Amino acid sequence: MKSEERSELLKMLARESYFERQLTLSSGRASNYYVDCKRTLYLPRGAYLAGELVLELATAAGVEQIGGMAAGALPVTDAVMAAAHRNGVNIRGFFVRKETKQHGLQQIVEGAFKPGLKTAVIDDTITTGGSSLQAVAAMKEAGGNVVAAIALVERGEGAIEAFARAGLKYSWVFTAEEVRAERAAHPVAS
Repeated sequence: MKSEERSELLKMLARESYFERQLTLSSGRASNYYVDCKRTLYLPRGAYLAGELVLELATAAGVEQIGGMAAGALPVTDAVMAAAHRNGVNIRGFFVRKETKQHGLQQIVEGAFKPGLKTAVIDDTITTGGSSLQAVAAMKEAGGNVVAAIALVERGEGAIEAFARAGLKYSWVFTAEEVRAERAAHPVAS
């Protein structure tokens, strides 16, 4: 992985996206910290760096399309699509709705999804893998050949085991511990 880009993105995540406070995660678990990757992914340089680094993981996994549950997967998928264009990589992007759209084509999987292709589920931050596995079920029902899971930040709270049980190869750019350690080393003034 491109070490200079990785180091720069880690600094951005620690500065822009890391918060310490009591809250509840989408998994339902309580936590004393949160990594809100969207605060970095919606900055031009953050989107560029994340796209480049996650594209490396998608390419290494040999997948032909990536996507995940809206809204967590949207900015990282978009960043990867832009990186794929810059790098001449042929990969498709899509997202999974929480429920089937009631108008138009009435789909739960939207975007450039194509049945039969090797597929990765992605998300910005993954804790237990629960919402990603919900997305995987929808992808499989739509005909996707889901073989991998990819996260920008892996929290280390059960997703590794959950994806292994589901038979998915799992990779990530950062662990939450790396983001926490970077923030501790370079605190941000309030």
